[in-house]
Amino acid sequence: METQFQLLFDKMKLEMQKQSEEITESITKNIMSRLDEKLTPIIEENKNLKLKIESQAKEIEYLKREKRNNNIIIFGVEEIEKSTLELMDMITKTFKSDINIDIEENAINNLYRLGKKSIEGNKPRPVFCSFVNAWKKNEIMKNKKHLKEIYVTEDYPKEVLAKRKALQAELVEERKKGKIAFLKYDRLVVKEIETNNEKRKRETSSSPHSSDIQPKKQQATVPFKANRTNAFDLMRMRSNSLTNAPTNKQQ
Repeated sequence: METQFQLLFDKMKLEMQKQSEEITESITKNIMSRLDEKLTPIIEENKNLKLKIESQAKEIEYLKREKRNNNIIIFGVEEIEKSTLELMDMITKTFKSDINIDIEENAINNLYRLGKKSIEGNKPRPVFCSFVNAWKKNEIMKNKKHLKEIYVTEDYPKEVLAKRKALQAELVEERKKGKIAFLKYDRLVVKEIETNNEKRKRETSSSPHSSDIQPKKQQATVPFKANRTNAFDLMRMRSNSLTNAPTNKQQ
């Protein structure tokens, strides 16, 4: 009897464990399904918010670049002016004498020195210059290499300046390799230099073959030779006609 009770007890225990596991699994599934129902819209909303934030960040970056698009930073301008008008007069005269670009007063939107004036005053502070239109700024940037005592740069934000500074070593390395390399905003652009052999191959492949041209020359010259008259034959005909004319009269 005891063995039978023990077997029955073990069987009941197994059944209870099985039922407990089933109940636990069922409850867990119900809880997870309810959580999914509640979390799904939250997760979707979170994705949409991330997309909006990324889009707004791009728009802010674009607006920042547009705001600085008309600006230049001028270095090396001697700091002897007593007013903004004198500073403007110095800069406009320099651009006129060095690169022959006329800048009217109404073309400049804002002009001032950057930073605090040092006590020693040995090094002049850079000058911030904002133009009303970008075309005047672009004209100066195209001809900036001809400036003599001053030099001009774009108005970049601090993070872009840090990236450009970090890319300087790579820029120099690529140029040493004989490649065309330059910085475009915060990116390094590298291009391969086209060799003379590649140019010759391209020219020979695009030029027509001599065999294609030869038949055209023959067709053009053969009819000309066939139709051309001999000058000696023409002179003989004229001399014969002249000698025959008097004999006919004497008869």
